[in-house]
Amino acid sequence: MRLLLLVLVLLKVQHVCSASKGVIASLQAKWTMTPLLLETSEFIREDGDDKFWQFVDTVKELTVYKNGESVRSYYDLIVKKAGQFLTDLQVNLLKLSLSLRTYSPAVHAFQQIASDEPPPDGCAAFVTVHGQCACSTKEMKKLLKNAASRPRPYLYKSDHQYPGPNVTEMPVAILYAEIGTKDFNSFHKVLAERAQEGKLVYVLRHFVSEAKAEKMLLSGYGVELAIKSTEYKAVDDTKVKDSKSVASEDDDEADEVQGFLFGKLKKSHPELQEELGELRKHLLESTNDMTPLKVWELQDLSFQAASRIMSVPKFDSLKLMQELSQNFPSRARSLTRVAVNQDMKKEIEDNQKRLGDSLGIHPGDASLFINGIPIDLDTHNAFSILDILRSEAKTLEGLYNLGIRGSSMNKFIHLPASAAVEDSYALDIRHSSIMWINDIEKDSMYRHWPSNLQELLRATFPGVIRQIRRNFFNLVLFLDPAQEDSVELVKLAELFYKHNIPLRIGFVLVVNADEEVDGYSDAGVALFRLLNYISEEYDEAQAFASLVSIYNRLEAGETLSVETITAYLKKKFPKENAARIFGVDSNYDDNRKAGGLLFKKSGFDALPVGLFNGVPLSSEEMDPEELETVLLQKIMETTNFFQRAVFMGQVTESIDMVDFLMEQANVVPRINTLVLSSERQYLDFTASPVTDDWDDANMFSYLDDRDKTAVVSKRLKYFTKADEGVVYAVTMWIVADTEQPSGRRLLQNALKHMKSSGSNCRVGVINNPSGKPTGDNSALYRAVWASLLTQSSKNTLDFTLKLLKEENVELLQQGTKIKHLLKQGMDHDAFEKKFNTLEVDFLQSQQKYCKDILKLIPGQRAVVSNGRIIRLLDGQEEFGAEDFHLLEMVTLRTSAEKIKPKIKQMNFPPQRASDLIMKVDALLSSSPKGESRKEVKFFKDKHSVLQLAQREEEVFYDVVAIVDPLTREAQKLAPLLVVLGQVVNMKVQVFLNCRAKLSEMPLKSFYRYVWEPDVSFFGNNSISPGPMARFSEIPESPLLTLNMITPENWMVEAVRSPHDLDNIHLQEVSGVVNAVYELEYLLLEGHCFDVSTGQPPRGLQFTLGMRQEPLMHDTIVMANLGYFQLKANPGAWILRLREGRSEDIYQIQAHDGTDSPADSDDIIVVLNSFHSNIIKVKVQKKPDKLNQDLLSEETEPKGLWDSITSFAGGPSVNEDLKEKDVLNIFSVASGHLYERFLRIMMLSVLRHTTTPVKFWFLKNYLSPSFKETIPHMAKAYGFQYELVQYKWPRWLHQQTEKQRIIWGYKILFLDVLFPLAVDKIIFVDADQIVRADLKELRDLDLEGAPYGYTPFCDSRREMEGYRFWKTGYWASHLGHRRYHISALYVVDLKKFRKIAAGDRLRGQYQALSQDPNSLSNLDQDLPNNMIHQVAIKSLPQEWLWCETWCDNNSKVNAKTIDLCNNPKTKEPKLGAAVRIVPEWSDYDHEIKMFLKGLKNQQEESKPGSPSPIKKNGSQRDEL
Repeated sequence: MRLLLLVLVLLKVQHVCSASKGVIASLQAKWTMTPLLLETSEFIREDGDDKFWQFVDTVKELTVYKNGESVRSYYDLIVKKAGQFLTDLQVNLLKLSLSLRTYSPAVHAFQQIASDEPPPDGCAAFVTVHGQCACSTKEMKKLLKNAASRPRPYLYKSDHQYPGPNVTEMPVAILYAEIGTKDFNSFHKVLAERAQEGKLVYVLRHFVSEAKAEKMLLSGYGVELAIKSTEYKAVDDTKVKDSKSVASEDDDEADEVQGFLFGKLKKSHPELQEELGELRKHLLESTNDMTPLKVWELQDLSFQAASRIMSVPKFDSLKLMQELSQNFPSRARSLTRVAVNQDMKKEIEDNQKRLGDSLGIHPGDASLFINGIPIDLDTHNAFSILDILRSEAKTLEGLYNLGIRGSSMNKFIHLPASAAVEDSYALDIRHSSIMWINDIEKDSMYRHWPSNLQELLRATFPGVIRQIRRNFFNLVLFLDPAQEDSVELVKLAELFYKHNIPLRIGFVLVVNADEEVDGYSDAGVALFRLLNYISEEYDEAQAFASLVSIYNRLEAGETLSVETITAYLKKKFPKENAARIFGVDSNYDDNRKAGGLLFKKSGFDALPVGLFNGVPLSSEEMDPEELETVLLQKIMETTNFFQRAVFMGQVTESIDMVDFLMEQANVVPRINTLVLSSERQYLDFTASPVTDDWDDANMFSYLDDRDKTAVVSKRLKYFTKADEGVVYAVTMWIVADTEQPSGRRLLQNALKHMKSSGSNCRVGVINNPSGKPTGDNSALYRAVWASLLTQSSKNTLDFTLKLLKEENVELLQQGTKIKHLLKQGMDHDAFEKKFNTLEVDFLQSQQKYCKDILKLIPGQRAVVSNGRIIRLLDGQEEFGAEDFHLLEMVTLRTSAEKIKPKIKQMNFPPQRASDLIMKVDALLSSSPKGESRKEVKFFKDKHSVLQLAQREEEVFYDVVAIVDPLTREAQKLAPLLVVLGQVVNMKVQVFLNCRAKLSEMPLKSFYRYVWEPDVSFFGNNSISPGPMARFSEIPESPLLTLNMITPENWMVEAVRSPHDLDNIHLQEVSGVVNAVYELEYLLLEGHCFDVSTGQPPRGLQFTLGMRQEPLMHDTIVMANLGYFQLKANPGAWILRLREGRSEDIYQIQAHDGTDSPADSDDIIVVLNSFHSNIIKVKVQKKPDKLNQDLLSEETEPKGLWDSITSFAGGPSVNEDLKEKDVLNIFSVASGHLYERFLRIMMLSVLRHTTTPVKFWFLKNYLSPSFKETIPHMAKAYGFQYELVQYKWPRWLHQQTEKQRIIWGYKILFLDVLFPLAVDKIIFVDADQIVRADLKELRDLDLEGAPYGYTPFCDSRREMEGYRFWKTGYWASHLGHRRYHISALYVVDLKKFRKIAAGDRLRGQYQALSQDPNSLSNLDQDLPNNMIHQVAIKSLPQEWLWCETWCDNNSKVNAKTIDLCNNPKTKEPKLGAAVRIVPEWSDYDHEIKMFLKGLKNQQEESKPGSPSPIKKNGSQRDEL
């Protein structure tokens, strides 16, 4: 203790207490703070509209408590109210969601839609009725009276519609209000009442009349402080005012530092808090040694980190991993002193071998699995992980409530989900009534083709159809020969046959089956008999040729007649007796009915029908104009399927191809779209109700939906084949009115199917009477019910089938007593006693259940199979025994057959086991299908796997992570796991996947991941502004650059910071570097294709806007994947083709992923979440514009972004862009020094030209101060400017280093960054000084090349050893060509787009960038590498002089001087600028004076009015 006090005293002497240095970064939303109550309602809405409206009713006037004790107590009240509708686990997820502000975009989207109305003045809440607004219920009632005369409003998919009928005739009232306020409640009462009465459709949209002005801070992103190379000093020497706030980090200080446990010390010595803090800081600084490590010290760092993590108590280990990975550069030296645990190292290596073989995971790779779902750390973020937790919670809690707990839960969750979807079901085509006209394997015309399956794997040119003697591809056409469509389809079949396409073709002729009709009275029958005759007497090929000949005789539009057929017979077979073929006693009428029967049995409703390998073609695909393309495409797809099957060994030479196809899991006995639809709705069986009473209909009606289902499933009795001991995999409920013939038929068909030999199902029946149930109108159902309760299975089944016969129903209606229909062997007394005492109350409960839960109207029929509801729309719709067979088969395949053995292992009684299969199947089938789950098992887990057990007797998530603790992935993964552990109950296994023999520092950055488990509050219970990234105790010596690592679709920019965020040097800062970023845009991304060509329409332009302002953003479609991106924010947006050539030549054909119907012209897209929104758009050229090209030489009538003011408030682009004589100069800069150079470069350009100049700057990396001052500079110096932005597309290989990203922006997106109206653009590096008129360069003839670059100088001889392009790869690749420098280049954008140069460059970049050692100077290596594909015009040498490579003699002719880095002297940039360029200092002084004057002006205007700079900077903040 004395020693400690002595140390503290010495410290006091040595250290003058100074404010802690550090960096704080925060990210705010562009929109204002949204109320947490509204966000909570959106969270609850995800569980269903019913819950949403119940919650709304519960919090009707909750906001009166807003001004109560504290913000915290109001927040707790909201969570408590939500807790009435959520489980404890869901409440924790709600808190995480509110902390992330997950639903803020959803709330703000409605606010944005409201502002488009716009809201009437002075209304806290208002209603719009068909386009007219009302601020009171009285006004609203007036508007409702004549609403029908006005058009109905557009309703969005995300709208909150009050439960009730939505009939087209009913008026729609849209309420814009804030839930929980008095104004909301007064409207809500009236609207809800009227909606229940069926008088109107009531829609609610969030609207906050007095939104808080403050911005909210977001989370769910990473912040990196990367250590920069200081090889070339590139830091600005201009001083900035420091922030004095303190960067305190909320880490608990339990971790020891050099043997001192500060957590314990502070508890035992509270009076020494300050001194202990100072001591801790001093010790940390002494360990934050940043001197580079020797190579031998690096080798085992990863294993040393793992040893350190495994040596601490388990519950501190994740926090330690977070600390080591996120602060690695300053912790590296201390790790070198850790001894590696050899047992651990050996175990890691053993596990790595197994993981490599089983999952393809190599040393250093990272993977995360939540309940077996693979989470890709590159693409997933906090929001998508929250979604996964939420959807998993439903399944986990469901299984838990059904009594499946502990390790059993995992077995069910890992059951493979069936991948069958609606459009891939196939019919068996091995049927005798199909007339095959060819057989690829047997016909002599194909005998020269090879039959070896390996031919499939032989390389061919793309699009070539392999001619192999196998029946890989089979087309069956169901035709009515007399239909007009049949003619074209037969001719198309002949085309394939004649051109030797390896397609086996079969026909099924569906003709009149009436035996009275012969060949002389029906053309279809005549043709059928004729083809039969030719097939029998000759062969099928001859019959097909005759069919084609007959159709060729028909004129366009003429239908087939008996005369045409008899005339053909007479001409072709003159000796044949026509009556023998066509007459009543024809010998060629066999199987006439078979085609019709097969057609009916298959479940089709209209001809013609085509099957490709058994899979039905849609009516669009059957259009003869489309069918040729469709079949060729399907042949190519099926080739891929067979190639895979051959490669995997699934098919061998001896296997018959048609048999192989027909044994696939997607083959079904018939096609019934109701059964096979992928849109499936399931009941929720997971509740455990307090009562199971349905005899009191009044009590039953008060139960909630899930409880009602639980009661019905508990009380229902079943028909079964056997009496006892059988576990049934499928449970079917027949819902019908047994008093109606259609209802009785449905039950009869179900029982017939159940009795069949192959069935493993049981059947229950629920009565849904057409009227109110009484003793008289429910006798038949009560008789069935009484027998179910009192008789054996066999007797009940026989008795019910007898009752359902129509003759017996008639007897009952005539007054026969039920007891006279009882069968022998039944217990008559028990039956009569039960039948006579059955009340009708339980029938009323069943009727209520049908209405409320199954959503059926009285008398409507439905079939429920293992909880899946199939509603039959009308009494005429038949659902026969074959349909029940199909339904059972599909139910089994979906998951029931996999669930049954697992349940049987649990040894429940058969009745309970059958119930459980039904309930588990409904639960698992209703959960969303994603990637298949992986089971990750470790060979050994004693030393290398960090294991944290779950809390027992609770729902838990099974989390497996594989990570090297010293990787970028660990920096993100560790905080994810720490926070998840605070939110949910987890069983965690973390395998430390270390890399051996490291040769360089594994991490060169400090990192923070920003997300918190709950909303945080200050000590006084007021809400904190939100989470932020805090870096404290960072070493002061290194030069750092701040990077925001955000979700893919976020576009963020720095909006406030006086410091240079690209060059942070804490030694030169007294206090804290505070950086405020803003989420400026959420991206709307898409892919666009021309349906005619299947290719992206290069140069097509889209505009995005809102109803009041239709053009706010524009974009151009890339050829790569037809990709486009548009900047947006939460709200409802309208996407259109841009006026001009895009709209003239193209029209939108279809779209997917949007809010509007697929066939609407205007595409409405609602952005209402932080998730990526990716849409697909199909366009087509207008019929009269088929030969026109978007990128032809004709000029655009309007420039892109014409109607947009510059992002930062520069002059509008309108007229000036039209003038050809504008110099368009493009440049990029990051960091204060390069922005200083950039201003000087601009000044030098302006000094040497009289032509109007327009500068284009990449906005992504500009500092707030540059963006604030550029409008003033533009005004003072008379130039235009535009700040352009583009987000690096997710599909293009990502760069992680900021400098390389900026290089990428210089070259990769030239075709989409600028409007089509800009013909030429000149890129000038920021550190360049211009000495000539750049107009000369713009007008230079590029001789057909898309761009011109200056070659590197050769004249400075002493640099010869540094000219890397003269040896090795570059020397051989370039040949006689020269290597060009990317500091200055001119681009002919028209030519560049015309030859798809941008797409080629991106394609080559994608291929080369996978190798980290290629493209070391990305922006100049890429065009030089592509010189053979995309030509470069070599500019005259005087256009770029730089001292490093050019000799002093050539300087006098220099038109631009570039401050290239000198690899020999490594001279700092600023010194070089002053020394090399005499005029540089004058320019620099002029700019400094200008900025100083601007600052003075700003300070003078401060007291009275807001700063002009601020004002200008936020000109376009509000959308």
